[in-house]
Amino acid sequence: MNTPPAPPAGFLQRRLLPFLNAVSEDTTMSAIRAGMVSVVPLTILGGLFMILANLPIAGWEQRIAKWAPLLQIPVSATFGLLGVFVCFAIGYDLGQRLKQEAVVSASLSTLVFLLIQIDPATQSLVMDNLGSKGLFPAILVAAVCVRVQKLFHDWNVVIRLPRSVPTIVYESFASLTPTIFLVVAFWAVRFVLGVDINAGVQAVFKPLVVGLNTLPGILLYAFLVTMLWSVGINGDNTLDAIVAPIFLQYLADNIEALNKGLPLPYITANGFFSTFVNVGGTGATLALALVLWNSRDPGYRQVSRLALPTQVFQINEPMFFGIPVVLNPVFMVPYVLNALLLTAGTYLLMDWGLIKRPFVNVPWTTPPILGHFLMTGGDWRAAVWGVVSLFLAMAVYWPFAKAAERQRLNPTDKTPVSGLAD
Repeated sequence: MNTPPAPPAGFLQRRLLPFLNAVSEDTTMSAIRAGMVSVVPLTILGGLFMILANLPIAGWEQRIAKWAPLLQIPVSATFGLLGVFVCFAIGYDLGQRLKQEAVVSASLSTLVFLLIQIDPATQSLVMDNLGSKGLFPAILVAAVCVRVQKLFHDWNVVIRLPRSVPTIVYESFASLTPTIFLVVAFWAVRFVLGVDINAGVQAVFKPLVVGLNTLPGILLYAFLVTMLWSVGINGDNTLDAIVAPIFLQYLADNIEALNKGLPLPYITANGFFSTFVNVGGTGATLALALVLWNSRDPGYRQVSRLALPTQVFQINEPMFFGIPVVLNPVFMVPYVLNALLLTAGTYLLMDWGLIKRPFVNVPWTTPPILGHFLMTGGDWRAAVWGVVSLFLAMAVYWPFAKAAERQRLNPTDKTPVSGLAD
């Protein structure tokens, strides 16, 4: 008699989950995530000036017309140099993780990144490549430079000074040989061989950049994020190193279009998912907390009430692991469905022009509805959609929550749903 094949759960536990965890915890991927997170305050600062320049008040543009160029300066200093900041931040973080002198790693990475942005005809920097267009080249350069720096140190191909000299001087000379190698190597590729590194990297990622701004593409992303969370893997962290530069590039391009008086080109710009889809946390679990607020089951009731204050600020771990949603088939289904429903609904409303597209970056902990309002530059219709989203998510959770509640209160009627212990 043939042995039956292993169930999907076994495959997930034995093969897929370890692989995804390894990807999520990879040193370079972790450094990329950290670097992208570190520039968020800069984008928020630039967003504040964007809000000030585009307040939804009749005649506001005319009132501040003479101040508009001045308000644009902080925007250009943040979004216009995103590639530089990201390269420095990733180089610094990766240097720390690889036990290198972090400041030297960051400086080396930034030097090489700026080197390949020089126009040989004018001997000046191509400013367009320092912003959102340079994000992926910045990531590549930082990862390569710090890894090469690490190799030179491991192979002892460095200049060693006596340890009596100051540490920063010692590390500067120790980094001289990898710096020379990297500068010569990138100079040769970019200017001697004539390879446009920026264009090449952007071409590689172009399908992903285009796909994530389509409805099928962003629905697939929503499905992957929530499915990973459902089996205990942080879906946002696992995918952020890949998608965060794309969403941030969308946001920067939207801001550039707004400044030029053009239609905003991207719907799924940074904040689309964290604000419009993750209403009260991934899977819109704020809605689940509200549904279970007066649950007849004391366990569900207690967890929902304890978790609600954090859910308002988009932190849903108490709810997610307290009910739990993770590895719980009854709650996994509405958890994923809500992400898909809110993704599709928001995308279509923005595509039809019924609510504005995102062009302001706000902290991910901004409460729902307020975040909807601020991210779209004060569009009241977006705030209304935030309220509607919450009720839609509650409607999706309701039948599943009541079914789980009945099974917990009447365990003899059917197999109990896995959940909080009585």
